[in-house]
Amino acid sequence: MAEDSTPEILKDALKFGINLGLDRIVRLCDLLGNPQDSFKSVHIAGTNGKGSVTAFISSILARSGLKVGVFTSPYIERFSERIRIIDGAKGLAGYIADDSLGEISEIDLTRISLEVAECVKQMESEGLESPTEFELITAICFKYFAEQKIDVAVLEVGLGGRLDSTNVIRDPLCTAITAISLDHCDRLGDTIREITYEKAGIIKPGSPVVLLNPEITLMTDPGDVLSVVSEVASIKKSPVILAGDSEMTGSCNILRTGRMEFTYKGETYETGLLGRHQSGNAAVAIEIGKVLGIEDKIIKEGISLAVWKCRAETICRDPFVILDGGHNPQGARSLADLIYEVFKDSPIRLVMGVMADKDVEGIIEAYKAAGMNISEAFLVKPDNPRAMEPAQLSKIINNVYNYKVNVHEVTEPLEGAHKAFALSAGDGMPLLITGSLYLLGTIRTDLRGRSDA
Repeated sequence: MAEDSTPEILKDALKFGINLGLDRIVRLCDLLGNPQDSFKSVHIAGTNGKGSVTAFISSILARSGLKVGVFTSPYIERFSERIRIIDGAKGLAGYIADDSLGEISEIDLTRISLEVAECVKQMESEGLESPTEFELITAICFKYFAEQKIDVAVLEVGLGGRLDSTNVIRDPLCTAITAISLDHCDRLGDTIREITYEKAGIIKPGSPVVLLNPEITLMTDPGDVLSVVSEVASIKKSPVILAGDSEMTGSCNILRTGRMEFTYKGETYETGLLGRHQSGNAAVAIEIGKVLGIEDKIIKEGISLAVWKCRAETICRDPFVILDGGHNPQGARSLADLIYEVFKDSPIRLVMGVMADKDVEGIIEAYKAAGMNISEAFLVKPDNPRAMEPAQLSKIINNVYNYKVNVHEVTEPLEGAHKAFALSAGDGMPLLITGSLYLLGTIRTDLRGRSDA
């Protein structure tokens, strides 16, 4: 991560780790005056794609003229990325030109953090547990959005859904569930049914839920996903809208401009977010837009204008440098399919760093299954206590690729990126930097300064 302006209260709360549950955030929001009740919202859960759907629907809503609050996680380059306001079409144009536009200011972040800290003291005096870091960030976000009098918030779930701190919102305009796969099994369950149940916990009585058609997602049991969401929605009397179809994914075409075109329900859309999986994410946002009554022309323009960094993001074209934060087998397969579609079986140079608690072998196997021809790999260690040692990652890659990859264990992320970039600048080999969003912030900032992007 390139810049750390994280308030001290949040740094201190890291010691509490992840502790799912709503009691703490309910009391914290109550002490703040329940700011989450002062604005409308769209709530998005899922294993993969929820950030992209957030980007798509935020773009659509802003293009329609609304003042949109956007809450995402984690951050890539600046902590303030997590809490952003895109104020109408003009604000969207500014954000596209400068991705720091609309982020919460350091002054507002500090001011609200101090107010939240006083509420935490009150909670502790009542004998309650201290809120986790994510709960504090959520409360800061709600307070800021309420102060700024936004028209609608787009809220990305942090982990799971049912017990995620964002789930204190009461009456969303719409909820959405993106692709589901096995991830965070230690907290969400060991099966697709269990994980889907946790994600479906964001469904609220009477609010429509848009579900990415599980038939077009990778590495999931579509029957389990659909049945669980349908069961929960039926209990809540919430209509279910399926988004996406195989005809849409089959229509995807990478244009000479570096953008992608696809057809959905007879309409042709264009987007800068690449990969067949992104057509599915776009379809979710399209259906949300329709639920909210936004006209088709605005929806199409919003899809076209959406930006989302470090998701198959090309930051340089000579040489090709692509950044992607895929960190589970489903996301890795989507990325690898895109790489193969663009470069076929041409050799790829890789910079990779991962978290040790992820299914790293499954990620590498997904690369191989999709035909990704990794010729050379620089293995680094993200700045995170959960990071996997490069030597362990090297062993996994060698085992899966049968020792056909030229592997370098560099450890330091920027050193590995610099060496790989210099080689690709010399021989033109495409460079893919991936594995974890914790890795990409500093590298993105640095390489953008060296590249033609």
